[in-house]
Amino acid sequence: MTKAAPPDDTPGTRERIVAAASHLMQRRGYDGTGVKQISIQAGATLGSVYHFFPGGKKELALAAIERGDREFAEELERILAAEEDPAEAMAVCARVIADGLRESDWADGCPVTSTALGVAVGVPEIGRAADAALARWRSLVAEHLIAAGVAEEDARDLGYTVISTLEGAETAAQLARDDTPLRIAGRHLARLVRLHLP
Repeated sequence: MTKAAPPDDTPGTRERIVAAASHLMQRRGYDGTGVKQISIQAGATLGSVYHFFPGGKKELALAAIERGDREFAEELERILAAEEDPAEAMAVCARVIADGLRESDWADGCPVTSTALGVAVGVPEIGRAADAALARWRSLVAEHLIAAGVAEEDARDLGYTVISTLEGAETAAQLARDDTPLRIAGRHLARLVRLHLP
C-alpha cells in the first residue's frame, strides 16, 4: 500500500515556510511569532508546516536562523570579494545593512539576532545556532583580513569587533529609524582596519 502524500508536499513548500518564519521572526522575534502566522504567510496548511517541522516553532526558528546565517554570509562574501580595499569593505557592509533597513521601513533587523534574543537562554539550541552564525561571519571577516596581510591574531580580533559593531549599530539605527549609527560605525571600522593593514 502506498503512503499518501503529506499536505502541500510540493517543491518549494518547505522553502516558503522557512522564508515566512525567517521574515516574521526577523520582525517580531521568536515570542511574537506563531506557527499559524507562519503557515498563513507561507500559503501552507498547518499540517504541512508540522510535516516539514515536527518540532514546531523551535525547529522553525532554527531553520530561520540557518537561512539568515546563509544569506548574510553570502552578502558578506560578495562585498569582501568585490572591494579591493578591505577597510572600505567594512564601510560598504554598513551601507548595505542601512539600505536594507531603510527599504523595509526600519522593520527588518538582523534575522539571526531578532530570532534569538529573548529566548537564547531558555531555548539553548537557538542560542547556540545564533552564536554559530555570528562565529561564521566573524571568521569570514578574519579570513579576508588575513588574506590582505593582517596578522592572524589581529584579524581574529577584528572579526569580533566588526561583527559586534555592525550588529549593535544595526539595532541602534533600527530603533532610531536613522542610519547614522551605521554610517558612523562603517567609517570607524574602516579606520580601525586600515591601522592593521600592512
